[in-house]
Amino acid sequence: MTNVKVQLENLVQTRIPTAHGDFTLHYFSNNIDNKENVAMVKGDVSSAQGIPVRIHSECFTGDVLGSRRCDCGEQLDMALQMIDKAGRGILIYLRQEGRGIGLLKKLQAYNLQDEGLDTVDANIHLGHLADEREYDIAALILENLKVKSIALITNNPHKIEELVKLGVQVDKRIPIETYIHGDNKDYLKTKVEKMSHMLSMSGKNKEMPSK
Repeated sequence: MTNVKVQLENLVQTRIPTAHGDFTLHYFSNNIDNKENVAMVKGDVSSAQGIPVRIHSECFTGDVLGSRRCDCGEQLDMALQMIDKAGRGILIYLRQEGRGIGLLKKLQAYNLQDEGLDTVDANIHLGHLADEREYDIAALILENLKVKSIALITNNPHKIEELVKLGVQVDKRIPIETYIHGDNKDYLKTKVEKMSHMLSMSGKNKEMPSK
């Protein structure tokens, strides 16, 4: 993140009824990248502790198109369900596609994966890091919403570490495991073996047949 001080503005809040319950959508602008980051908020989170929070990075192919190459779309749905069941919580949607490398490079990485590279090596082959995401904006959004501490919905230990460095109090981790199937098995295995993601790869994470 640039050394320029980030200025975050919560410009609009509006009610969004979803398949997973009613949320209030907060639209945030900032002076660094002009990206439209948003937060889906359920219930009263101001001054609350241990609030369930999912920090979800944009995945056009998974979130919108329903791609089975990753677990992103399923995680998005599951996180909203978990927050709705808890009665309050926050889903922060960050505009950092493809672990921060952008949609074009992500699609090029997909082609490299079809040629035999895994998701990490494909990014590196394109001149990027395995994961270039940053969480400064997420930390500022939590501060703006006046959250005291969170229960982070994630399998990614790096995300926890980065948020703690940014001053976010993470009380605990809430696992979020999706289905394994033929299209995402190698992707999930690479997450575990090369990115230290905390996935069981068995049990709850069971095989789901193709539609």
